[in-house]
Amino acid sequence: MAEIVIHNLRKDFGDFTAVRSSSFKIADGEFFMLLGPSGCGKTTTLRMIAGLELPTSGEIFIDGEEVGQKPASQRDIAFVFQMFALYPHMNVRKNISYPLVSQGMPRAEIREKVAEVARILGIESIIDRPVGGLSGGDRQRVALGRAIVRNPKCFLMDEPLGALDAEFRERMAEELRALHDRMGATTVYVTHDQLEAMQMGDKIVVMNHGAIEQFGTPRDIYDKPATMFVADFIGSPSMNFLKFHGSLEAGATEVRLHHQTLGVPVLREPFDGDMVYGVRPEHVRLSDAAGYRGEVIATEYLGTTQIVTLKSPNGEVKARIASDQVARVGETVGLDFNSATVTLFDDQSGRAIRSDLNEGILAHG
Repeated sequence: MAEIVIHNLRKDFGDFTAVRSSSFKIADGEFFMLLGPSGCGKTTTLRMIAGLELPTSGEIFIDGEEVGQKPASQRDIAFVFQMFALYPHMNVRKNISYPLVSQGMPRAEIREKVAEVARILGIESIIDRPVGGLSGGDRQRVALGRAIVRNPKCFLMDEPLGALDAEFRERMAEELRALHDRMGATTVYVTHDQLEAMQMGDKIVVMNHGAIEQFGTPRDIYDKPATMFVADFIGSPSMNFLKFHGSLEAGATEVRLHHQTLGVPVLREPFDGDMVYGVRPEHVRLSDAAGYRGEVIATEYLGTTQIVTLKSPNGEVKARIASDQVARVGETVGLDFNSATVTLFDDQSGRAIRSDLNEGILAHG
């Protein structure tokens, strides 16, 4: 397996820039997620790593070798697509063995490798069946088998679970992560599903409009968003944004919202202007003692928890609270925020204002 290093990668299609100045490192054996909405540049980035698209500028290193201008056939990678791309006239065994047959590997060695892959993926019972009659989950296992049978330097996956229904997706996500852990493979995985990225990834790059918004672990991405886009894209419900204007000095630990003092992590730099007070729903508590107030406008029962939506002087607030806590539509309640988890943003740029919370995790690239 191999380390992958991306340096100042850019891709232009005429006047349109699909990827702009991206830089990040994927460690050997890491499960790495490229996450973002449709059109953000994540698939174009993956295709450049694979050699299916050549970069306009920048460098791509795989296992220490610069491969940015080399064709896919010279990069020793395996690609798994969303659409399974299996050969319908071949059975499972022939589909998996095809890359080895193309390389001229001896038949005995091919049989041994295919048997090992079938055992790893749990598809021994269907190894001689035609692929046309298989379920979506089994066809995806066959596609994975064809990729891993070559033992390449890295695996590149473009939304491989996107065509499966919700139940199969969850099951296959667990299987895929377990397979990765057994093989110790370097894997780069594209998805628009933030839950999938958080569930499987060791590291995540969040992209938007061709640029990297943030690069870090799932915990850092969730707890320490570098931009309002990341805070909004990650989490369900997403982070609450309360807008206000103020002037803060370096070292400040409080802000004023609608004549109430609210806590924030220690600020590392002064700021003056329009700001956004960001807090996740699970860090909002309904408390009669709190001076900051909001009117309950909706409740959503989710079993063990409920989502309460409130109208506050600075914007709408969602709170995730226990399902047995009473919150009646129309009543006004106090809102208490966990100040240690708050992120302040510059309302103009959308970037986090540096504090103890987000020190060192601002977006790269």
